[in-house]
Amino acid sequence: MWKVYGPKADRIVDSPDALLPRAELLEKTGCVAAVRDVSFDVAPGEVFVVMGLSGSGKSTLVRMLNRIHDPTAGEVFVEGRDVMAMSDEELRDLRRTKISMVFQHFGLLPHRRIVDNVAFGLEIQGIPKEERVRRSAEVLEVVGLAGWGDRFPDELSGGMQQRVGLARALATDPQIMLFDEPFSALDPLIRRDMQNEVRRLQNEMKKTMIFITHDLAEALKLGDTIAIMKDGEFVQVGTPEEVVAHPADDYVADFTKDVPRAHVLTARAIMRPVNGHGAADGPTVAATTVVQDLIALVAHADRTIRVLDGDDLVGIVDRDAVMSALVEER
Repeated sequence: MWKVYGPKADRIVDSPDALLPRAELLEKTGCVAAVRDVSFDVAPGEVFVVMGLSGSGKSTLVRMLNRIHDPTAGEVFVEGRDVMAMSDEELRDLRRTKISMVFQHFGLLPHRRIVDNVAFGLEIQGIPKEERVRRSAEVLEVVGLAGWGDRFPDELSGGMQQRVGLARALATDPQIMLFDEPFSALDPLIRRDMQNEVRRLQNEMKKTMIFITHDLAEALKLGDTIAIMKDGEFVQVGTPEEVVAHPADDYVADFTKDVPRAHVLTARAIMRPVNGHGAADGPTVAATTVVQDLIALVAHADRTIRVLDGDDLVGIVDRDAVMSALVEER
């Protein structure tokens, strides 16, 4: 996908000028390339996090997925259907039933009770009031706000208001949820609680989520896959451990240099092949076990740890591998 702002924006797409730094492109053409030739796939039930600094293009990108912004060029497919080819009615139906969005600034209606804010999407769908109220109460309980339905937004804290925004997004039972920096305005402790809430909901409800953030710690905590964005482009896409262990360039390395590797890297990332040696006995761990949890196993024993993927032996880890993982190498 491409998103270019300015005169004759379509001429920038795939042109030599598109490779210019943003400042030079603006000076030469009067255009700004907010998103440049970005492609990605998100699997059902996956949490795909796009992380980057302000101005990197991440919010523009996510708003093209449901056509709040139309791309200058490119295609968006949801379950094999081309969103760009949809009629106005088909697009409205997509937004009502399949895709929901959680914004940074809540967007609650101040004159409506919490239960009615949550039910707003259902109201647009034409759901009868009794059913709207019932479903609103259900999702308010899911996000920890049972009993708050008759209050108004200004009676709630910032964190509680964001929970209402999350409940509103869940009320229509969408398959895909888009999050545009939803927690960046919250205090750190409330932000952590909301991150935990998203992980809990994901474990229970298995929604497909695309989450935008400028916070690497948040990206590592929430993402199954992380895309690092800079100047409208993806510079690296990978699992949290791939991004931390193998940064694609100095830009990504600078982002990840202060990350506690022991809390991100897993046994799978540091294991070596079995090769028939040292795997006959000893403790076993799952391949997803983080290095932090391996430290105690290797601290007082020389035995090799067997790494399992399900019931399959996929590698081995020893004290040297764990200690090496704790040393940052760039």
